[in-house]
Amino acid sequence: MQSSTGKSLAALSTIPFVMVLGNSMIIPVLPQIQKALNINEFQLGLIITLFSIPAGIIIPLAGFFSDHYGRKKVIIPSLIIYGIGGIVAGTSYWLLGKNSYGLLLGGRIIQGIGAAGTAPIAMALTGDLFTGQSRSRSLGIIETANGFGKVASPILGSLVGLIAWFATFLFFPVIVLPALLGIAFLVVEPDKELPTPDIKKYFKSIVNIFEEKASMLFASFLGGMVVLLLLFGVLFFLSDFLEKTYHLTGVIKGAALAIPVLFMCVSSFVTGTIIKRQITLMKWVVVSGLLLICLSLGLLGALQNTILFFSMISLAGVGTGMVLPCLNTLITSSVKSERRGLITSLYGSVRFFGVAAGPPIFGALMGIGRPTMFFSASGLAIITTIVALLFIRAKEIQKVSEQPEVTREMPAIIPEFVFEPAPARKPEPEK
Repeated sequence: MQSSTGKSLAALSTIPFVMVLGNSMIIPVLPQIQKALNINEFQLGLIITLFSIPAGIIIPLAGFFSDHYGRKKVIIPSLIIYGIGGIVAGTSYWLLGKNSYGLLLGGRIIQGIGAAGTAPIAMALTGDLFTGQSRSRSLGIIETANGFGKVASPILGSLVGLIAWFATFLFFPVIVLPALLGIAFLVVEPDKELPTPDIKKYFKSIVNIFEEKASMLFASFLGGMVVLLLLFGVLFFLSDFLEKTYHLTGVIKGAALAIPVLFMCVSSFVTGTIIKRQITLMKWVVVSGLLLICLSLGLLGALQNTILFFSMISLAGVGTGMVLPCLNTLITSSVKSERRGLITSLYGSVRFFGVAAGPPIFGALMGIGRPTMFFSASGLAIITTIVALLFIRAKEIQKVSEQPEVTREMPAIIPEFVFEPAPARKPEPEK
């Protein structure tokens, strides 16, 4: 049994790793794309934006289908669509040369649509497969895989970009294949009762969930969005900083960019191992991680020393790694299995929007000044800390997480008369 669950977790871990490459891997080759297609900065930015926005919009729909038809029936087609988008984007330059910008964007939109049904649904499926402390540990590993993808992607993108910039897009269908096979053959989805598709009734139940747990879900969603907004904003700044200050390019620059994400990756793994099923502890780890991000970003506005600068960026990575596994577990544990897909999908949406918003926000603040940029980021972190402290209520989540999941062996509704003794049978009159 442990071998089976281990294989399932290994296969599920490939999904966030593959998905995070969608944006991060092409960042090192953006200058090559701009030169080859003769496009401006805004057009270049759309290559990132038109991946993240469609994903964020489609994710809730993917969650609906996963709740009603099964997780794997959404993940597998989504991986195929993701790979097709990479093929369209990668072959666009071969087909149209310098006029391929529109087709390239079309491929990115297709990739974003495919991405919508992958990592968030894999998170929901992990929540279905594991319970208690195994769930928090497994979600920590999922977040670690996501972080490892962020570590590897700048280096991997730089290496593949040595062949040609469009080779980075053609790499996506190649790396999707093992993930696709792993989900198809190694993951056995729990046998549970799937509700009849009724989108009106379904979304009404989601509204009810938000009415009951609005403050907790808002605090958790805000936390996930803000930490990723700050992480990708800092990486955007760091990319520019390394090139202009230290003249770092290529693989060396990619390795330097990976430093804070490596700290996040290690922190995610350790956090997922420690928190187990202790809901109250998760809240305080979230608050502590946000405070760590707030402190490090605040000090970044004042520090000029290179060693201290990288130390503070790494500390922000540690804080991010503390926050995300806890939020993953809190959100997946806050609702029952039959509504988990949409809730984790909505959470995935706000994470995508956070990733998309970080670079332009930090880019605008960089024009004002470095201290203002980091002090503003620190202020956003402290506001998020206060919201988490006030509105993440462990007792509400604990009640749901302790309830058994509904399976086909245990009906969703057990009629009361089942527990009533059968009426005594009247003896038949003798003939």
